[in-house]
Amino acid sequence: MAIGNLGKLITFQTSDKKILTFSNMKQSVSGRWKSHERIMRKPLSEFAGPELRSITFTIQLDAMLGVKPRKTLEKMEKAVEKGYVYPLILGGKKVGKHKWKITKMSEEWETIYNAGELVKAKLDLSLEEYL
Repeated sequence: MAIGNLGKLITFQTSDKKILTFSNMKQSVSGRWKSHERIMRKPLSEFAGPELRSITFTIQLDAMLGVKPRKTLEKMEKAVEKGYVYPLILGGKKVGKHKWKITKMSEEWETIYNAGELVKAKLDLSLEEYL
């Protein structure tokens, strides 16, 4: 069953053949504020508009759960380095109003077998709203 997707890049799903999910999702929503100095008085605050939203989450890539860690990492690396943008869909609904760009990716190779076969890895993604 599909949980969601980041465009065509990656589909989060659970089935009897494949489990590919994420954890620790955090979304940051903030505003931009300017401060105008005044002599002998407190500064005036002015709302300058919304800041770009950001999201971070962790993806566990495990060959024992039907995922190809190295292939998935290579695909994600390409998306980051080419600057691709995608809609983020979770539970059939768009997250935010706009597409998302991957601003940072870090990977941790957890289990590697004898011939250098990557069996288990952890992937941390940072996304930012793309306008």
